[in-house]
Amino acid sequence: MAGLWGAWGRDLPSVSDLDVLEFSGQTRVYDRTGQLVGTLTPSLSSGSGENRNLLKLGEISPWLQKAVVTSEDRRFFEHHGVDYIGITRGLLKGLLRNDLEGGSSITQQVVKNTLLSDLQGARTPERKFKEALLAYQIDRSFDKNKILNSYLNVVYWGDGGRTDIVGAGTAAHAYFRKNAADLNLAESVYLATIIPAPNRRYKDFKAYRPLMKSLLARMVEDGRVTQAEADAAWKTEIYPAGWRIGWSPDGTVRTATLERPDRLQENINTMEAQGGESRYRFQHYLQAVEKELLPLIGRKALYGGGQIYTGMNLQAQQSAEQASRQASNLPEGATLGIALVSPVNGEVLALVGQKLTAGRPSDWNNATQGRRQVGSAIKPLLYTLALENKWKQSDTVLDAPIAGDYQPMNYDRRWSGRYVTMRFALDHSLNLPTVRIAQELGIQTFEAKLREMNFTVPRDAGLSLSIGTLEASPLQMASAYATFANGGLYYAPTLVRKAQDARGKLLYTRPAPTPKRIWDAQTAWLGLDMIRGVVNDLTEPQGGLATRAQIPGWDVGGKTGTTNEIKDLWFAGVTPTIAGAVWVGKQEGGAMPDWAYSGTVPTPIWQQAVAGALQGQPKATFQQPSGITYRVVRQVNMAFREAEADTEPVARNGDRSTAQGGGFFGRRQTRPSAPALSRRWRPLRSLRRRQWRKSRRPCRLTRRRTPSPYRRISDQPRMSPPPRSPRPRNQWPPAAGP
Repeated sequence: MAGLWGAWGRDLPSVSDLDVLEFSGQTRVYDRTGQLVGTLTPSLSSGSGENRNLLKLGEISPWLQKAVVTSEDRRFFEHHGVDYIGITRGLLKGLLRNDLEGGSSITQQVVKNTLLSDLQGARTPERKFKEALLAYQIDRSFDKNKILNSYLNVVYWGDGGRTDIVGAGTAAHAYFRKNAADLNLAESVYLATIIPAPNRRYKDFKAYRPLMKSLLARMVEDGRVTQAEADAAWKTEIYPAGWRIGWSPDGTVRTATLERPDRLQENINTMEAQGGESRYRFQHYLQAVEKELLPLIGRKALYGGGQIYTGMNLQAQQSAEQASRQASNLPEGATLGIALVSPVNGEVLALVGQKLTAGRPSDWNNATQGRRQVGSAIKPLLYTLALENKWKQSDTVLDAPIAGDYQPMNYDRRWSGRYVTMRFALDHSLNLPTVRIAQELGIQTFEAKLREMNFTVPRDAGLSLSIGTLEASPLQMASAYATFANGGLYYAPTLVRKAQDARGKLLYTRPAPTPKRIWDAQTAWLGLDMIRGVVNDLTEPQGGLATRAQIPGWDVGGKTGTTNEIKDLWFAGVTPTIAGAVWVGKQEGGAMPDWAYSGTVPTPIWQQAVAGALQGQPKATFQQPSGITYRVVRQVNMAFREAEADTEPVARNGDRSTAQGGGFFGRRQTRPSAPALSRRWRPLRSLRRRQWRKSRRPCRLTRRRTPSPYRRISDQPRMSPPPRSPRPRNQWPPAAGP
């Protein structure tokens, strides 16, 4: 036993977590101005879901309490947490009579579904040892009614569809459209008999009906009901949601047809609607507050009453939630995550973790918990790293296939064979120049910079990291982009300013935010100038990727991102007072339709959320540091360090040893050899170029001519190119999109 304790008995969860039932809804949460935004509702998590509809024992039908005890743990009020007699009896009945009576006590099941929910799926000696030890501790710490109450709030009663049925309150509404206190004996016995396998037993009412008679007989045997009550319950007609049942007077079932299993979810939706639309307001922000404070002050203090003051901007939170509800352009089956932060100190202004509907949103918070590949939204960080290393926006990079084993390609599977400016490459989200930039800088240098911003860099990502294989949450991306707006300082995102107990005693106060310098002020400004170009350099018909992020009267910069097979769509951007990111994708992963583009799906959501947050606010501008000047290069106004503004652009092809001066096309004669390329990948002929030039119109914003529609890299549908020889299948790997 000492050996088992040494191996498994340390670092056990605290049994005091079950005290949450005593503190329901007492702790108030306020925004940054002191306005009440909600109360923290304790939850009990089971292995199948989380229940925030916690009921007191007096709010649950006594019939259901008796039926569950008889069904799940007949000696519950006699043993001390572990029923060794019950375990033995269950084993014997299972072997000799094929009886399904279980062996784990109710107390053990409470432990399994709450304190050890992370080990629930593992049938191991470690789990059984911890389960028994914690069950004994709980039995000594709480009375039996408190333990039974906890069990009835965490037991899994089936899959309602969108929502798991967890706890007696939800089960009563889902199956019978009643409050848990109003269940009669027959309904209570039905709910108790389906607990061991609710999804299977719900779908075959007639086959499992005899279990109800068996349970009623045991309840009579245990003295929990009289024989008359049991006989009356057997003859009581019940109609679980979705079932059409024909009854005989003696309680037998003539016919039973499952017509509408979706009624379970409908009943849950009705229950949720009764709480009003405001019931789930700000849910994901409040949950994030809980996760931040819980390890700092503990569960009892968190739910024991008092006040919590946060950095929430109520206007921004409401705007983000409205943008989520009105996001009508999402692909079927897709959801989203939104995070807005303050560049001034890293405070989280708003969080939305799901596509919001009229019902209760999922507990999973995509804004903070989700980790998805970011695609081209990572490129501004790489380009700014190049600027930190004394590159210039006017420096040119070869847009051509790369020699070696790694063979990325541009989003539209074309390349020009020309040296394009860094500004042009980012505006059009070209992958080939981006990978060459990473080659020349060194991918390890880029990895180190990402780690400075608290990203977890995948192992052996290699050059693919430069075009978006990094996995991050919207909150992480928003915090990284905030460095463009505040002069290069990174603040770890925080939600809570301070917490007090019910008597006003200070439990926690946030230390003064300590920034980490990621970029010097001039470099941050140059990076900001580039992402402002992504939003403003091109109109949408010209191939502008992020024009829909523009907010009238406000300066905006940002970048779109699309991953392989259109699994993830991103937009991350900044204004002088708000940085934010939006992710759109399927919760379970998987490709979205071809029509979904990052410029048309997440970008308008970001724009609506941020524009609403800024509405009525005094206009602010980005603070330009000293030592910055501007030059018009190829009809684009670009920012430079004063010392570098008039130096020749450097032409680069990804080789550190060959970077040289010589203008925009200084190295065109050194194209890499690619004998295996099909005609599809060859540069377009000069005759066709001359023909295209005739039809190109000047751009009103930049006075540049419109890029060729056949070479345009954009999130918009493009014109078909001239006929060409077919490309061999699978010659090139897929590429991240704009």
